Amino acid sequence: MGEIAFSNTISNGSINKVNGQGHSLNGYRKSCWYEEEIEENLRWCFALNSILHTGASQYQDIALLDTKPFGKALVIDGKLQSAETDEFIYHECLVHPALLHHPNPKNVFIMGGGEGSTARELLRHKTIDKVVMCDIDEEVVNFCKSYLVANKEAFRDLRLEVIINDARAELEARDESYDVIIGDLADPIQGGPCYKLYTKSFYEFTVKPRLKQGGIFVTQAGPAGIFSHKEVFSSIYNTLRQVFKYVVAYSAHIPSYADIWGWVMASDSPLDLSVEEQDLRMRHRIKGENRYLDGKTFSSASTLSKTVRLSLDNETHVYTEEAARFIHGYGKHA
Repeated sequence: MGEIAFSNTISNGSINKVNGQGHSLNGYRKSCWYEEEIEENLRWCFALNSILHTGASQYQDIALLDTKPFGKALVIDGKLQSAETDEFIYHECLVHPALLHHPNPKNVFIMGGGEGSTARELLRHKTIDKVVMCDIDEEVVNFCKSYLVANKEAFRDLRLEVIINDARAELEARDESYDVIIGDLADPIQGGPCYKLYTKSFYEFTVKPRLKQGGIFVTQAGPAGIFSHKEVFSSIYNTLRQVFKYVVAYSAHIPSYADIWGWVMASDSPLDLSVEEQDLRMRHRIKGENRYLDGKTFSSASTLSKTVRLSLDNETHVYTEEAARFIHGYGKHA
């Protein structure tokens, strides 16, 4: 969950501080800490330099923390969304596999993505003419424009159109279709604004009709670790298998998330690009060097462990509004 508080002992989702200073007692250092409850009996905490900003919109609670191990970190509804030192892993994995598997991506629709990092990675691709970023929460978008320096150039790029709206409503209202649609949404949590955008009906009747011939959909799909992948990852994968002919799940370790994270890519065209062809397309299409992803890395990322692979193969749950699954935590309206 991840609340902010000041105390001597670590409490649920808190920042702990004593008289504004850290000092030792019986070998333990008192300092300012952020703590997030990952699951019922597991918490994750790290030291802070400062709290840069806290706020709230009608949809979500927002905080920007300056952390000692991970730099600036964006926290929404008590869940760490992105940290300065390792967000490149998440965003390179979310964006580049789909863009590289498409023969010539020109226009892309981002569901969510208010942070701006997904747009930043997309705009590195030389083929891109237009990116539409649709986020429901104007407060988050304005917050990230103001505080996340790394994405200021992306927000100024004339190829980026920022829309404040519900992604479902926006896609249904538009006549335009897209080469790639990206789900950079907050995790499905009880009381959060996004869980309805992980459902079979949404994928089948809203997303798929807005993809061009040969188009690709990719979404972040929650924790994908050996113990956490059954929360939502396996369900999202199986749900997309009901809608698209070709579906690829892949994962990577995100240090600030304290877990393996998952993505699922789907299309009615084959998703079988070789390692060599991925690397060739990266050299020709992308401005600058990726820090994390290349062809071999994606090949490794899409080779899941035996346990996770068997779970995905045997998953029968289909994600619907009536039979939703959630990761641990609660949104503002829970």
